Amino acid sequence: MYFMVDIGYFSLLVAVMASIYSIVAVIIGARLKNRELISSSYKAVYVVAGLLTIAISALLYAFLTDDFQVAYVAGNSSRDLHWTYTVSAVWGGQEGSLLFWAWLLSVFSMIVLLTNRRQNRALMPSVTAIMMGVLLFFLVLVTFVTSPFARLGYIPVDGQGMNPLLQNPGMLFHPPTLLIGYVGFTVPFAFAMAALITGQLGDIWIRSTRRWTIFSWFFLAVGIILGARWAYVELGWGGYWAWDPVENASLMPWLAGTAYLHSVMIQERKNMLKVWNVVLILMTFLLSIFGTFITRSGLISSVHSFGQSALGPFFLAFIVVTLLAVII
Repeated sequence: MYFMVDIGYFSLLVAVMASIYSIVAVIIGARLKNRELISSSYKAVYVVAGLLTIAISALLYAFLTDDFQVAYVAGNSSRDLHWTYTVSAVWGGQEGSLLFWAWLLSVFSMIVLLTNRRQNRALMPSVTAIMMGVLLFFLVLVTFVTSPFARLGYIPVDGQGMNPLLQNPGMLFHPPTLLIGYVGFTVPFAFAMAALITGQLGDIWIRSTRRWTIFSWFFLAVGIILGARWAYVELGWGGYWAWDPVENASLMPWLAGTAYLHSVMIQERKNMLKVWNVVLILMTFLLSIFGTFITRSGLISSVHSFGQSALGPFFLAFIVVTLLAVII
C-alpha cells in the first residue's frame, strides 16, 4: 500500500512543474502569438488535472486502507471509524482540504478550457495564466509546506481517530459544498482580470462566466445552510448561527457574490458599472481566500479553526500580492 503514497506525492511534484510550464508557455505564446505554444500550455492544464486526480485518489486509498504511516491519516482516522467518515476525513484536516481545493481548481480549469477555448480566444491565455497561478499557490503549499503525504518515523497500531464533533453527516456535505463555492469564484475572477489585461471590459467575460457565478454562489449558499443545520444539532455550537469568526468569513464572500450577481445585470442592460463589477468579483474571490486565512492562521479562536498553523502568512501574502497586481 505504501507505493500509493509515493505515487501521490510524485504526482504533486510533477503537477507543480506542469503548472509552471503552463503559465510560462501561455504568457510567452500570447506575446509571440504562437498558437502551438498556447495550445501546449492548455494541454499542461489537462495534465495537471489528471495528476491531482491521481494524488487525491492516492490519499483516499491511504485512508481506506488504514495507512497510519502517513501522518495525516494517523491524525484524522482510526480502524473503528465508519467508512463514510473515513472518506470525509480526506477533507477533514488542513492538508487534505488544501489538496481537495487544488484538485477542484484543476478540474474547473480544465472544464473552463474545454468550454471556452474556441469562442474566447482573446481572453483564454490570460484566464489560463491566472487560474494556473492561483492553482500553483495551493500546489506549493500541499507539496512543500503542509503535505498530506508526509510520513511518520514509525507505524502506529491505530490512528487518533476523527474528532467526535466532526462525526456527523454534515461532515460529508458541508465542507465540500463550501469549497466548491469558494473555488468556483476563481473562474469569474480570472475572466475579470483577463478582461482588465486585454482591455475587453464589455459584457463578454460576464456572459462567459454567468453559469459559473450562479453555480459557485449556489454551492456556497448550500454549504452555509448545511453548516447552520449542523451547528444546530451539535450541542455547544451556539445554535444555527453564533457569529463565529469562520462562519462570518464564509458569509462575506456570499454577500459580495450576491451583490455581484445583481450588479452585472445593470452592466448587461445599461452598459454601466464595468469597473465596479470587476471590483466586486475581486472582493468575492479575495474574501474566499481571506476565509481560508482566518481558518488556518490561528489568530482567531474558533470551533472551525485548525489551531496554530504556519500557513497564515502565506495566505496573507497571497492576498497582498493579488491586490498589488490588480492595482499596478
